[in-house]
Amino acid sequence: MAQHQQNLGMGLGPAAKLEEDGTEQGAARLDGSAGIDSEVRKSGHSLLRDPRHNKGLAFSEAERDAHYLRGLLPPVIASQELQEKKLMHNLRQYTVPLQRYIAMMDLQERNERLFYKLLIDNVEELLPVVYTPVVGEACQKFGSIYRRPQGLYISLKDKGKVLEVLKNWPERSIQVIVVTDGERILGLGDLGCQGMGIPVGKLSLYTALGGVRPSACLPITIDVGTNNETLLNDEYYIGLRQRRATGEEYHELLQEFMTAVKQNYGEKVLVQFEDFANHNAFDLLAKYSKSHLVFNDDIQGTASVVLAGLLASLKVVGGTLADHTYLFLGAGEAGTGIAELIALEMSKHTDTPVDDCRKKIWLVDSKGLLVESRKESLQHFKKPFAHEHEPMKTLLEAVQSIKPTVLIGTSGVGRTFTKEVIEAMASFNEKPVIFSLSNPTSHSECTAEEAYTWSKGTAVFASGSPFDPVEYEGKTYVPGQSNNAYVFPGFGLGVVISGAIRVHDDMLLAASEALAEQVSQENFDKGLIFPPFTNIRKISANIAAKVAAKAYDLGLASRLPRPDDLVKYAESCMYTPLYRSYR
Repeated sequence: MAQHQQNLGMGLGPAAKLEEDGTEQGAARLDGSAGIDSEVRKSGHSLLRDPRHNKGLAFSEAERDAHYLRGLLPPVIASQELQEKKLMHNLRQYTVPLQRYIAMMDLQERNERLFYKLLIDNVEELLPVVYTPVVGEACQKFGSIYRRPQGLYISLKDKGKVLEVLKNWPERSIQVIVVTDGERILGLGDLGCQGMGIPVGKLSLYTALGGVRPSACLPITIDVGTNNETLLNDEYYIGLRQRRATGEEYHELLQEFMTAVKQNYGEKVLVQFEDFANHNAFDLLAKYSKSHLVFNDDIQGTASVVLAGLLASLKVVGGTLADHTYLFLGAGEAGTGIAELIALEMSKHTDTPVDDCRKKIWLVDSKGLLVESRKESLQHFKKPFAHEHEPMKTLLEAVQSIKPTVLIGTSGVGRTFTKEVIEAMASFNEKPVIFSLSNPTSHSECTAEEAYTWSKGTAVFASGSPFDPVEYEGKTYVPGQSNNAYVFPGFGLGVVISGAIRVHDDMLLAASEALAEQVSQENFDKGLIFPPFTNIRKISANIAAKVAAKAYDLGLASRLPRPDDLVKYAESCMYTPLYRSYR
C-alpha cells in the first residue's frame, strides 16, 4: 500500500491543507475561514456586489471607511444573527414554496456566507426549499425564473472546445463537480438544460451540510437537447431546441468533458453524476470509475443512505441483514443500486458469496417480478436479481408469494403501495419495514399516514420526501426521511480530506455504517431510523472520517501522512459561514 501511495506522487506535508484560493500552504485551512481576511481587494460597489465578501449591513464602521462603503449603506450596523432573523421572518411570509426557493437563490447570489449560515441554522426548515421537493418545481420552471447564470453550461455547440469552456470558470481549485444531462430529473423526467437546479442545489448541500467550501464546488449541465415537447415549444426554454443526442455523438461529448475535467482540475476532483437516465447512468459509472474519481448519487448515494436506514431498523425489528427478505418495487438506478449494496454488506458480514446474498433480494419492474425466465430480455443491471420463481405480474402477488420482511419503493410512481399491499406486509410481519423512497412527494409509493394506518401502527417507515408526524390511536409516529443529503456531503468531504483518487464500494459501506451509528435510542423511541438533520454537520464529519479511513486502508488516499484523529481533522476542514473581519 505504501509503495502504491508513493507512486502517486501526490503526498502533501504534515500540516498541508488547501487555502480559500486553492493554494497549498503549511497551516492554511481547507475552509478558508480564518478570522481576519487581509486579501479583500474590492471596495465600494464592487465589494457590495461580490457575494463571497459582501456582508450587507454587517460591515463595521472601520470596514466602511477602509473599503469606501460610507454612504453606500444605511448608517445602522446589523449583526449576522439579526440579518438571519430578519430573513427567516421574510421567508416565512411566502405562501408559495417556489417563492422561497427564488428568495434563497437571490440571497446566495448576494451574500454567500449569510445564505449558508441561514441554511445550516435552519436546515430542517430550508432543506426542502433548496432541494427536494421544491427544486423539482424550480427545474420545471427554470426558464421562467432564470435570473443569473449559476454554474457552467456545456452544450453540443461546445464540442471541441470543452476545455476552453472549463477555463472560463473563474475558480481554479475545484474539488467537487456535480454534473447532469437533465434526462431524468427526480421523478419528473427529461427537463433538459433546466436540470441545472439539481447540481446547484446539491452543491449548496455539499457546503452547508458537508463543509466543502463554496469556491471549490462547480455545478455543470451538459445540454445535448431534450425530448420534452413542452419545453421544446416553450419560448422561455433556455436550452438547445433539438431532440436529445444519443449514441456516438453523446458519448464523444461526455468523453471530451471527462478528459477536460482531469486535464484542468487534476486527478483528485470528485465528479458526481446526477439524474442521468438508466441507459447512460450505469455505463458512465462503469466506464469512468476506472480512470476518474466518480460517484453517482442516484445509484450509490441512494444505496448508501437506504442501507444505513436498514442497518438502523435492525435495532427495532431484530436480526441481521441476512435474516431478512427484501422486495423492491422499481428496478432502475436506485433499486438495483440499493439491492447491490445490501448484498455487498451482507456478504461482508457473513463471508457468503455476493451471488448467494442476492438471492434474498427480489425486484419488481413495470413488467412484474424479475425471474429467471425473463433474464434474456432484461437490461444487464437487472439480471443478477432474476431468480427462479414463477412469473408474477403485480406487486401484491409478489408480496403474498415471497412474504418479504422489507418492502422498498423506488418506482417513481405514486400510490403503488396500496392498502392491500401494506395490509399483506403487516399480516406476516410483526414490524414490517416499509421504505417509500420516490421523489417528489406526489410520486411517493405511499404516504406516512397510509403506512402507519394500514399497518395498524406496526410499520417501520421511511420516505424519500418529508412527511409530517402522524397520530394513530393516540400515539405519534415520526417518519424518517431517507434523504441522500445524509450521505453525499459527508462522503464528498471524506474524499476531499483524504485526497482519494478513486471511489471504492467499501467506502460506501463505511458511509452507511457511520450514518447508522449516529441514530440514538431517543430517535428510535420516536420511531425514527435516521438521526435529525439538526445534527447533520456532526454526522457528516463522522461519515467523512470513516470514508477517509477506508480510503487510507485501501491505499487510495494521497493526502499524507494520515491524520491521527480523522473526525477532528474533518471538523477542522469544514467551511464555516461566519463573517470575517476585513482590514
